Amino acid sequence: MLHRIVTIFLRVILMGIFTTSIFLGLGGFTFKSAIAVVTQIGETPGEVLYRSQTKLDDQSGKVWQVVLFKQVYPGQATTINLRLVGFPGSAQLIHPQPLKITSDTGKVWNAADVFLDEAPAPTIGQYDFKDILPQLPQESLTLAIPLPVTKSINISVPVNVVKEWQSIITNDN
Repeated sequence: MLHRIVTIFLRVILMGIFTTSIFLGLGGFTFKSAIAVVTQIGETPGEVLYRSQTKLDDQSGKVWQVVLFKQVYPGQATTINLRLVGFPGSAQLIHPQPLKITSDTGKVWNAADVFLDEAPAPTIGQYDFKDILPQLPQESLTLAIPLPVTKSINISVPVNVVKEWQSIITNDN
């Protein structure tokens, strides 16, 4: 009887070690990818908001929420804006300053700051992407957020997020 209890106990311990090693082994795999999803939100009758939202790291490892959104209002011009929201500990942004967008091939665009005087919070920036988005190539981009004294925060945008942004253009105007 004691032999049977010891055997069962050893099997349980071995199963626990095996399960733990599987989970620890899977935790060693890291994937640097960004997942973003385009959503369509009907706000008021005739008003539609298309949005792509993801979280990306800047060059110092700080996390930013990156939201590209298109607003369609009946009888008004469509707007497409990129909003960057820094999480706690992110740098305070200065306004109005354009956002510099650079492609992997070196082409540069400047998006106008929508917040001319003051943002809702010091770590939020919003930029006009209506004319820029159709020009962006389907390749990785770097967003450079200007800071005081010729410094900037750089955020790398993977190609899958850029493609998702461009899918917003094809949605109903």
